[in-house]
Amino acid sequence: MLKNLFGFVLFAAAICACTSTKKVKTEKMTQGIAGIVVAISGNQMPMKGEEPPKPKGLLAEVIVHEKTNISQAIKDAKTGLFTTIITPKVTSIVTDSLGNFSIALPVGSYSLFIKMPNGYFANLFNEKNDIQVVTVDSCKISSTTIRVNQNAVY
Repeated sequence: MLKNLFGFVLFAAAICACTSTKKVKTEKMTQGIAGIVVAISGNQMPMKGEEPPKPKGLLAEVIVHEKTNISQAIKDAKTGLFTTIITPKVTSIVTDSLGNFSIALPVGSYSLFIKMPNGYFANLFNEKNDIQVVTVDSCKISSTTIRVNQNAVY
């Protein structure tokens, strides 16, 4: 009797385990930012007869802030990295192993930074000195490439 009861409990647990598995519903992103983070290093000077080295995707954490001007961030003169960003952080996401990322965001302008061990990397500025700005429009996906080139020589 005890054996049958134990068998029934195991059978019931197996059935419950199978039926409680939920399929994750993946929705297609319709608005936000999609892009790639690439690492560029070494000699980037064009050489006659040689193809330039291809950038490699980088596993990294992308930090999204409200649009940030250079006057709203503190940069370390030695490392070239930002140590403090005054504007509010919106969100963050980790890229896949090839450097790809996508993140749903409301309409607006955002600054993107790459989290490094000693600070935050960003190297693209617009004419107003806003840092690495990407604008998200209604029902559109904005595309961007972030080139982490602190170890490159030009």
